Amino acid sequence: MPRTLITGGAGFLGSHLCDKFVAEGHEVICMDNLVTGSTNNIGHLIGKPNFSFIHYDVTNFIHVNGPLDYVLHFASPASPIDYLKLPIQTLKVGSIGTHKALGLAKAKNARFLLASTSETYGDPAIHPQPETYWGNVNPIGIRGVYDEAKRFAEALTMAYHRYHALETRIVRIFNTYGERMRIEDGRAIPAFITQALRNEPITVFGDGSQTRSVCYVSDLVDGIYRLLQSEYSLPVNIGNPDEVTMLQLATEIRSMIPESKSEIVFKPLPQDDPQVRQPDITLAKSLLKWTPKIDRKEGLKRTIQYFRSALA
Repeated sequence: MPRTLITGGAGFLGSHLCDKFVAEGHEVICMDNLVTGSTNNIGHLIGKPNFSFIHYDVTNFIHVNGPLDYVLHFASPASPIDYLKLPIQTLKVGSIGTHKALGLAKAKNARFLLASTSETYGDPAIHPQPETYWGNVNPIGIRGVYDEAKRFAEALTMAYHRYHALETRIVRIFNTYGERMRIEDGRAIPAFITQALRNEPITVFGDGSQTRSVCYVSDLVDGIYRLLQSEYSLPVNIGNPDEVTMLQLATEIRSMIPESKSEIVFKPLPQDDPQVRQPDITLAKSLLKWTPKIDRKEGLKRTIQYFRSALA
């Protein structure tokens, strides 16, 4: 039975990864300091013989008894509302936390996978964004604490790969949504859904013409699992190229909640908010034989159902 450590495993993405790896027959060790994660996300796994939880901050020295085959580093605030509130913690987990996780992988001779992000591309001058694009990031802007932390994490991961010959993988995750997102997450889809369900104004920033490409969580998890099993060490985009404007997304979500009386209101665009975002997944298609399967309508239907229950 392979042993896998998932840092940030009690978060939105991390908990779905825990589910996947437990189902695939791994012994999973979930590590999280619960700053943005929650034990509610992994409660159904507690007590399973191949799952354990460690409440821990990965910016400290990480020790795990016994062998490890895989280390997946997903610990980090990921929503703007979180990393703007926790700027130093975000920088520390992206730098020191990545260093500690890489050190553990090296000590255990484990394969390491870094959760990077489409935010490494910043406000892109190339559209859609291929892995070969170096990005357009403001390092001293308010979003730089997340963007640059992930860019540094990628550089450190590649340094361990080249200098220590560590087996590493890097996934650049594009906007993902689904069950277990927090009600107060702050990102567009949970915000639009909760506002519509509560009959509150649906807040769209700018004129709503900025775009995102949204991927349902099960598709993302499948892509990450395939990448981990591959023999490719450079970054790979995983996301759904189905691009949508924020105004269109808000309108769609409101229409899927027919009882909602919410009106769409517009607020000033935040600093350095990317105007466009769409993954070029040519590499993932050819290398991993991966394409997203869940379309936006179905994914939103499932997510709305989850938030209905969470707000009940």
